[in-house]
Amino acid sequence: MNVQIKPNDLAAFWMPFTANKEFKANPRLFVGAKDMHYVTNDGRKVLDGTSGLWCVNAGHCRPKIAEAIKQQVETLDFAGTFQMGHTRAFEAANRLVDLAPEGFNNVFFTNSGSESVETALKMAIAYHRAKGNGTKVRLIGRERGYHGVNFGGMSVGGIGPNRKMFGALVAGVDHLRHTHDLAKNAFTRGEPEHGADLADDLERLVALHDASTIAAVIVEPVACSTGVLIPPKGYLKRLETIAKKHDIVLIADEVITAFGRLGVPFGSDYFGFSPDIITTAKGVTNGTIPMGAVFVKSHIHDAFMNGPEWMIDFFHGYTYSGHPVACAAAIGTLDTYAEEGLLTRAAELAPYWEERMHALKELPHVIDIRNIGLIGAIEFAPDPERAGKRAYERFVKAFEAGILVRQTGDIIALSPPLIISKSEIDELFDTFTKVLKSTN
Repeated sequence: MNVQIKPNDLAAFWMPFTANKEFKANPRLFVGAKDMHYVTNDGRKVLDGTSGLWCVNAGHCRPKIAEAIKQQVETLDFAGTFQMGHTRAFEAANRLVDLAPEGFNNVFFTNSGSESVETALKMAIAYHRAKGNGTKVRLIGRERGYHGVNFGGMSVGGIGPNRKMFGALVAGVDHLRHTHDLAKNAFTRGEPEHGADLADDLERLVALHDASTIAAVIVEPVACSTGVLIPPKGYLKRLETIAKKHDIVLIADEVITAFGRLGVPFGSDYFGFSPDIITTAKGVTNGTIPMGAVFVKSHIHDAFMNGPEWMIDFFHGYTYSGHPVACAAAIGTLDTYAEEGLLTRAAELAPYWEERMHALKELPHVIDIRNIGLIGAIEFAPDPERAGKRAYERFVKAFEAGILVRQTGDIIALSPPLIISKSEIDELFDTFTKVLKSTN
């Protein structure tokens, strides 16, 4: 028999990516949110410096999105998209394609960034098989990359602690070197000058494995979850050139960089490179309803369309792919982005954001500051006996002081909602400055 648990008892929920014992001893609980702020269970307002979890780009509890969700639940709560459909899925897909970079004419819906990555990896392998290249099955990721938590995404991902617990995962995967070079690029503003040649790692892996075995390479335009690693100038374009040369599908994981985070709709737009597949999630619904969207270029999509008309062309999908309520949320989110100019607003705020970021340079233990668009990271000298503890203590003290930041290793990452004002940027950095000055 189950032990009876009180409604607000913390024991039952095994929290993801959390030090559960520590959290439940000193919980940080939210009960409400509006625009730029959360409200805690003890009534404090907390300025959101992380867009929830990189996802609430338009701010919290926005009326147009909430109303779209409400109307959809009352009209059509669920309809599947296996051999049937509903109008909202097609409307949302058309709206997204209109926003996408040139050449991306099709969208495949998922329910998360992890599922978007898994879908893209399977698409790449199946694409080559459809073209008669069945030996191209190897997947290439990058060290310190994050591509979600499913088997494929974890395998191409390159964050050590994420992988260590689970063993070998998917076989036949290899990794490019990461682009983070503190010795040459510390305190860079925007794209680092040094490191474009690291894209040549793909040539090294082609020489090792042979191009006839490699299906795809996946990278984040900005590796955010590992601490905001910004690509060197020319790196992504160089990677695209090498991938095309060897008929390797290039996947841009834009779960974070899509939908205005860099001041343009997609990170691919910002960096001027053209992948074959783009994975998205998070900002597609402003975090209100789980949803992901995989954008594909026509040559990928069309390769699957050569079989008999009655046959399924891609044996993949999820019960909730293109869920009506998620599609309504996406449409309401795109309307909000458009009406408030949020997909380009980061470009206006980026210079001010950069100045406030780099004003932290001389504070205790700071060894690097990185910024691009409305993203930033402050890296601290690690405590050799307590890896990650220095940033974690600053994360906790920041919360207690009324701001939400994101800790990853010995790095604090920032990515506020795109509606943030200059005065709120000041509040965020003034508060964090006090935290850094008061913490050993």
